[in-house]
Amino acid sequence: MGRKAPGAVRPGAGLVAWLAVGALAGCAVGPDYQRPQIALPAQYPQALDDAVPAQTPTAATVAPDWWTQFGDERLTHLVERALAHNADILQAVARVEQAEALGMQADAARWPGVDAQGSATRSRTSATTGQAGGGSTVDRQRLALSTGFELDFWGRLRRASEAARAEVLASRYAQEVVRQTVAGLVAQGEFALRTLDEQIALTRETLRTRDESLRLLRLRLEHGLGSRLEIAQAEGARAEAAVQLNELQRQRAEVQAQLALLVGEPGLVLEAAPVRDLPRPPVPPAGLPSALLERRPDVRQAEQQLVAAQAQIGVARAALFPSIALTGLAGGESAALSDLLRGASRIWTLGVALDWPIFDAGLRRARVEQAEARQREALAAYQGAVQTAFKDVAQALANLRAARESEPEVLAAARAADQALDLARRRFDAGYVGHLELLDAQRSANAAQLQVLSNRRAQLAATVEVFKALGGGWTPPDAAATAAR
Repeated sequence: MGRKAPGAVRPGAGLVAWLAVGALAGCAVGPDYQRPQIALPAQYPQALDDAVPAQTPTAATVAPDWWTQFGDERLTHLVERALAHNADILQAVARVEQAEALGMQADAARWPGVDAQGSATRSRTSATTGQAGGGSTVDRQRLALSTGFELDFWGRLRRASEAARAEVLASRYAQEVVRQTVAGLVAQGEFALRTLDEQIALTRETLRTRDESLRLLRLRLEHGLGSRLEIAQAEGARAEAAVQLNELQRQRAEVQAQLALLVGEPGLVLEAAPVRDLPRPPVPPAGLPSALLERRPDVRQAEQQLVAAQAQIGVARAALFPSIALTGLAGGESAALSDLLRGASRIWTLGVALDWPIFDAGLRRARVEQAEARQREALAAYQGAVQTAFKDVAQALANLRAARESEPEVLAAARAADQALDLARRRFDAGYVGHLELLDAQRSANAAQLQVLSNRRAQLAATVEVFKALGGGWTPPDAAATAAR
């Protein structure tokens, strides 16, 4: 009594067998990712002589907070405020969160889902249809758990999860790119603002000198020692300085508004500060060009997008093969609620669903070709990102070298212009030259001083570009893990 027929299969044994079959679903169609080989030069063409020695010969050591190396509290404060409140960075953070949620969805699809079902109904059949039991009232209570699971024979779900994880990493690297860009723009804006402050101060002094010169010329004319031509020349020079001052003040307002936007504070007001007071930070070692593959977040973003595109090929190819899904339900059903959990009320179902594409007019094959084309596009984008990174470093180093090498000549020109102005002023006071020669000397001296300021800003700007180009401003995940150990 209670024995089963020889060919009967117990429900639990069948479920175990199905799970065993699912465990065998280990293959995944589509190519596995391998980093492409990209030929890069052995070194950069414009390495600096005074760069800080690298800790290793293969990687550049770039401070994640490179802006602090300028030794200026206001610059550090501005960059930190921008990193916390900039709207573009906040958008990038939200995009990371979206990608992480999509990644969780892709991972969840690889596991069985379990749902609870419950119902309670009362129904009455017609007494006039002639059916047995007509006119009776029937109660039915039902409580069950159902599950469904796709056997990932061809790795479709695994490849989809792989692509989603790569997209998450790509979004995180994209966030770091935005942070790098914002930090660089804030630093460049601060340097531009300080340069403009000194240019404004210099132009104001020039305007004051022109006003004084015009006053003296008018006095000389009243005593019959000058000419109206000199007055006209002085008035023109004075107007020229006033126009230049107005333009510099307009540029300063524009730069300050841009900084306010970057730090997320529309009412930001920054006091005048000289650019000459900023120290020259140590230049990081360039390292080997191959290190850019790990140091640059934009390169790592492009690589993860390539990983995702390659995984999508596997997703598309898996759709060419049949898919198998398991379904199951277990629970109880009874007329009385009190009998719902009794053994006699037990119900269960097990099922297998097969979906085998036979003819779709080339739809699935076209999707494979589309995925392969996207992978080729992503590969080209990755190669372009690597080449752009090398170009950025080479260009930044060249710009910094050029600005530094021109500094002695710029300073010498400024000293010579000051000496010429002093001689012209003495000769004018002695009556040997006219006012026009003095104006020319003043213009030359003013232009030389402005060139000194421009050179100083060029050095600072190029230093920022070197820091950015070498991947400063963030900590790569591998480096962070190493530091944690």
